[in-house]
Amino acid sequence: MEYKKLVEQAIIASKNAYCVVSNYKVGAALLAKNGKVYLGCNIENSACSVTNCAERTAFFNAISDGEKEFEAIAIVGGLYGDFSKICPPCGVCRQVMNEFCDEDFKIILGKKDGEYEEHLLKNLFPLGFVLQG
Repeated sequence: MEYKKLVEQAIIASKNAYCVVSNYKVGAALLAKNGKVYLGCNIENSACSVTNCAERTAFFNAISDGEKEFEAIAIVGGLYGDFSKICPPCGVCRQVMNEFCDEDFKIILGKKDGEYEEHLLKNLFPLGFVLQG
């Protein structure tokens, strides 16, 4: 799948964002190695600590569906759905990616005009925590 199309899927996912606290809409489209795409949006809560990011929503959708192998994720985000700037994943989402993906997992940071930046997990989350055993 072209990453530009993955960014378009992330924009579609952002339309379901529930962001009554921040008005910051985020959408994610997670590409599994088998080609299936899992969408996620941010879901806020008045008690901010129970808010769930779009990236984690996409991962949790995929994992609850039995998916375990991932290639890339596209992420878009912006205040009131303005996706003119990139929206990198937070530290918690990077840790979730680290848990389920290898270090060469691709993180696509998209914008509304179809432009995007491509990053590797190992570069955005160096020395991530992993249980040894």
